Amino acid sequence: MNLRRRSFLLAATSLAILACCASVSNAPDPAIIEALAPNGKLRVGLYPGTPTSIVGDLRSGNAKGIGLELGRELAKRAGVPFEPVVFPNNAAVLAAAKSGAVDMVFTNATPARMQDFDFSPTVLYVEQGYLVSAGSAIREIGEIDRHEVRVGVSEGSTSETTLSRELRNAIVVTTPSLKAAIDMLATGTLNAFATNKATLFEMSDQLPGSRVLAGRWGLERFAIGIPKGREAAMPLVSSFVSDVKANGPLARAVEQAGLRGSVLTN
Repeated sequence: MNLRRRSFLLAATSLAILACCASVSNAPDPAIIEALAPNGKLRVGLYPGTPTSIVGDLRSGNAKGIGLELGRELAKRAGVPFEPVVFPNNAAVLAAAKSGAVDMVFTNATPARMQDFDFSPTVLYVEQGYLVSAGSAIREIGEIDRHEVRVGVSEGSTSETTLSRELRNAIVVTTPSLKAAIDMLATGTLNAFATNKATLFEMSDQLPGSRVLAGRWGLERFAIGIPKGREAAMPLVSSFVSDVKANGPLARAVEQAGLRGSVLTN
């Protein structure tokens, strides 16, 4: 074997060994994976009707949503199967995660929720606002807090907690699902519905003539949450968030989900 060929083979072998070592060293620690997905798969809690979680039908293959895509990508990087679990509303998602029935949520990281979950750094902010039906006399946010105005909020939501405290005159009405809220706006049972604007714009598409009012009454800080007691997984989750924000996956998920009313973070 001539010297040039021998040198080439030695170099190729060295590169292969280095690549193998890098692959091994970059593989997540088994203890971290056990903390993140103790059942051997990443069960991600989702609820329908909002692009921050999931829109569309999983069975037909046309589902989209930021929570869905982040869960899929995190499972891929952790090297475990991905299992989306859809609940009727966010309150049910949070209850399931608190009990350990799911392993990950993508939700508004409020101080109250921090008692039950550890959260990643902020993924993105989404404006909170109001949706009013066609023909509504309400033209701006300042006209919401009036007597006889019925404002819908999702049961167990941040909007319920905040607006029940801050609205002095309007009547706050809880709804069991976003679909129910759309029906209640259409029939006049509600005069307005309050939540983040990503959800409101999605609802508005299904309610002809409805309007998302200009301005906002707050911001939701969306982050990945995992149940308390699994702190060993947080370095992996936090590193994952930094990477998807810096290198494109988050921006692509936002675009594919059709998210509106969002404020991306750096």
